[in-house]
Amino acid sequence: MSRIGKRPIPIPQKVTIAIDGQQVAVKGPKGELSRVLPREVEIVQDSDTVLVNRRNESRLARQQHGLCRTLVANMVEGVSQGFQKRLEIQGVGYRAQVQGRNLVLNVGYSHQIHIEPPEGIQLAVENNTNVIVTGIDKEAVGNIAAQIRAVRPPEPYKGKGIRYAGEAVRRKAGKAGKK
Repeated sequence: MSRIGKRPIPIPQKVTIAIDGQQVAVKGPKGELSRVLPREVEIVQDSDTVLVNRRNESRLARQQHGLCRTLVANMVEGVSQGFQKRLEIQGVGYRAQVQGRNLVLNVGYSHQIHIEPPEGIQLAVENNTNVIVTGIDKEAVGNIAAQIRAVRPPEPYKGKGIRYAGEAVRRKAGKAGKK
């Protein structure tokens, strides 16, 4: 049995879950999310918990069990608390700003990079070098944060670029380290 899959998902006070076959809709103070789960798993709601069970012991059902439990748990956490990713920009002259909903990055290219967030994702900038991505969908928050980081990933010689907050970048010595 999947150690992750068999754990019950606690439902906070202000969150409601509607289950219609394989369709799961979660509604909370921050918003509403819905997802269709695969046929290999079934979702059962008790009074204040939700359980995700396998329908059979096939290989696909075992693979989907823990994944589906985590997806539903992330939906519950997203509509109750939300998710946040922080990125840091390092480099001389590198900066970010928000224009309307869009993020504008100046990161050493001859032009500015404009990033438009999907619906439900908010972008904020602190001190011109810290970008904060927030939203209720963990997958969407992670994807937009990865897109922002991919504009200028941190390089190993000077450490310039966009990195996640707390990310360790392995540094190389360069030509001087050859001696």
